[in-house]
Amino acid sequence: MKKKTIEKIPYLKLPSVICKKDVKYVGVTAVKVIGHEKHLFLEVYQNKKTSMETPLVRIVVTKKDFGTYFPKDESWSKQRIKTGGGWRGLIWTPPEDSRDTWENEKKKNVLQSEDDMNRIKNFCKSRVWDEDRWWDYVKKKQDDITITARRKIEERKYERRQQALKERIRNTKPLPEKKILKTADDVYFRNKHYLYYKKRGSMVQIACSKCGGVTDARWKPGESYESQFMRRVEEPREGNIGRCKLCGASGIYKCQGKVKGSHERKIHLFLGQKYKEKGIVMRYLEVSKKWTLEILAGENGDEMHGAYEEMSGVEVARTYLAPGENTQTDFHKHSWYSGEDYWDDCNLYGNANITIHPAPILSETYQELQGTAYQYCALKEYAAAVRKTDPRMYLQRYMETPQIEILTKMGLTDVVTELVNCRYGIVTDQDATRPDDFLGIRKERVKQLIHTKGNIHMLQIMKAEKRLQRIWTEEQIEKLAELELTGGQIEMATRYINLQKLLNHIAKYAGCQYGTLCGMSSEQLKQTARTYMDYLEMRLSLGYDLNNTVYQFPRDLKDAHDRMAAEANKDKADKRLKEAERRFPNIRSEYRKLRNEYLFEDDSYIIRPARSASEIVMEGRTLHHCVGGDNYLRKHNEGESYILMLRFKIAPEEPYITVEIESRRNRILQWYGNKDCKPDKKNMKEWLDNYTEQLRNKKRMQKQTA
Repeated sequence: MKKKTIEKIPYLKLPSVICKKDVKYVGVTAVKVIGHEKHLFLEVYQNKKTSMETPLVRIVVTKKDFGTYFPKDESWSKQRIKTGGGWRGLIWTPPEDSRDTWENEKKKNVLQSEDDMNRIKNFCKSRVWDEDRWWDYVKKKQDDITITARRKIEERKYERRQQALKERIRNTKPLPEKKILKTADDVYFRNKHYLYYKKRGSMVQIACSKCGGVTDARWKPGESYESQFMRRVEEPREGNIGRCKLCGASGIYKCQGKVKGSHERKIHLFLGQKYKEKGIVMRYLEVSKKWTLEILAGENGDEMHGAYEEMSGVEVARTYLAPGENTQTDFHKHSWYSGEDYWDDCNLYGNANITIHPAPILSETYQELQGTAYQYCALKEYAAAVRKTDPRMYLQRYMETPQIEILTKMGLTDVVTELVNCRYGIVTDQDATRPDDFLGIRKERVKQLIHTKGNIHMLQIMKAEKRLQRIWTEEQIEKLAELELTGGQIEMATRYINLQKLLNHIAKYAGCQYGTLCGMSSEQLKQTARTYMDYLEMRLSLGYDLNNTVYQFPRDLKDAHDRMAAEANKDKADKRLKEAERRFPNIRSEYRKLRNEYLFEDDSYIIRPARSASEIVMEGRTLHHCVGGDNYLRKHNEGESYILMLRFKIAPEEPYITVEIESRRNRILQWYGNKDCKPDKKNMKEWLDNYTEQLRNKKRMQKQTA
């Protein structure tokens, strides 16, 4: 669309004002040819004498494009004639008209003449529900143009993706299926075979899954002369190892009665192959081995006819990695409509999502890495240390953080695993070339960290040592790592307590020794350390001086921790009471006035208003109900309703029943005792009814005397 040319075209102008009462906006149209292409011009004017020269908006539509020009701002946009779905108004109407009914909208917005309507219909060729809503023709045309443009963009994107997918497939080597299946059977399934058996007295029938043959033999010696010439086998037992008499293969005995046709085991493997010049494609494979027992109906019931086993595999996904290119994973899918398998560059959705799990890597992968950008990545060393990994993630992290190579070769396996899983919080300087600078630890600690294969808890202790500018012994570092304390906890504790004393007292409280390799002892030490740190933090938060050794090392840690927790909770409660007093001061200041109005007592009970906001909060805590909430405090503070305390006369300060009474009509809204119960419900209801009646009588007498 030639916007500059369109701006130079004079406005169509509104020849005259339309005299209808409700008309606010008038549309004028024209069809003009610009650059051998027809353009529909729609200009909307205010129905005023002062607004006949310049439109509020000029909308231009062609066969494949549209634009909206606002003369006031001299700006173009792709805004459509409607500002949204439903009743959202037209782009020239103010916000107050955006919720007009359909009838009002049609009355306020009209076209200058019938010719304008015909131009719109003939040009847009759209179908709408209400022909009087002439702007819907333009809206439908704009929507069609937008949808068509988006569809073309998506089609071009899809076509580029498909071309790239085909290019990747062309540059992917054929899969050595036979070699993979043999390797999987030899290495991962360990040439596992089954010997299915069924006993009949002293005879047994055995079917071998390796050769498929069936053997009839005697497992128990017979008494007849002929029995000594029959084939003999050891007694088959479920799960024991036996040997086939036909092929000599070893197999696991499996009772025929426990076999339901066939059984299968699946594993996943990664195979890396060179891709183009410097790239690598990691292929995720699913290999399965299936053992099947063939059974036929015979004279004596089910009889074993034979057995066999088969290996099969399928490629699940391919991940292409190349320097300077985005990592791309393609997925192997099946079309239930056509019955064919195909490759796609996006995953499935929902529960059908294809998940790639860590798995062993086939040895051929490391040969394929030679000559690529990943030939020095140390993937072989890392895979040997962890057994199962996701090499795709490893190679991606290697390109981002080349230091992974040296960390792997040094044996810092746990550190590398953290990086592979994108947990980079352990890194201090990502540009560093030395491992101590990279991890933020002292140089002399690297050897000790290697000895633990990069234990993350030990690494965190070493980082804390350097950050706090301390020098600890190797033994202390090992003990701190076993306790799994954080750097912040160590910093807080060692500010007041010598580190060795800290470690000794934790072991004393736990009743265990460090480094015993006993799981229960280790967990007990960790739990005790957490409890002790929690105790120290509560002491500090409550303002205690931790330089006092009595506070540092209590005789009974659990008892001291519980007392500190209770005191901390009390401190929080006191803060709540102070906050309530500050936010709702009228409850205290109006108490005397309300007491004169609501105080009442007899031989058994006394009832009075709450003295303060804090008393209401404590009432709710004592009786375990919600009266201490801000809503009740606000209503009492503002005089909407009042909280009254009903007590036994012999115990006027002991909470019994809490009452909420409406201030205007002296009507009881609710009353509850402990845990939202209503004690002595019948008698107390009568007592409260009598109380409210006396309040009303008192108010009537006051009005009469006034």
